[in-house]
Amino acid sequence: MSTRGELLREVMSETGTTQTMLSRVSGVHQPSISQFLSGKVDLSDEQLDRLLSCMGYRLEVVRRPVEPELTHSEHRSWMLHRRLSFHLTKPTFEEWQPRLLENLERLRGGVRGRVHTQNVERWTDLVSEGEILDLHRAMTGLDRRSIEMREVSPFSGLLPDSERLDVLRELRRAG
Repeated sequence: MSTRGELLREVMSETGTTQTMLSRVSGVHQPSISQFLSGKVDLSDEQLDRLLSCMGYRLEVVRRPVEPELTHSEHRSWMLHRRLSFHLTKPTFEEWQPRLLENLERLRGGVRGRVHTQNVERWTDLVSEGEILDLHRAMTGLDRRSIEMREVSPFSGLLPDSERLDVLRELRRAG
């Protein structure tokens, strides 16, 4: 699959459009176009579509499921949190909330680094506000922010041992 910069370069070549020409017609500075083409600056779908439209093309995005590349630790954490997510309902949240807040207080005293500290504060906001849907998203999300949030998760000790062991066995079988 081509990168956005490669797609831009391909259409520029097909249409005989130079960086200077594209800059003039799009209003995007030529150095920015150069950085998009070299991959030094990431180009969003929206930006690419805008530049392509200046050359008579449009961007068509094909959606398909893609299995993410996770480290073993990230995959294990996702699987454990996913299992916990099955249990997360309004009543269980109310039962878990005091323990989650205690765990967050303990984490707050032990984490180092800006990202971990910010993630503990994000968890604290979600738990304090009872944002169950957002908790599910953080527990099961495969975006970088969710993965990093799970590194300082307040959910330790909430999954029954039998289920935790089931998840770990499943990981070993798949591994």
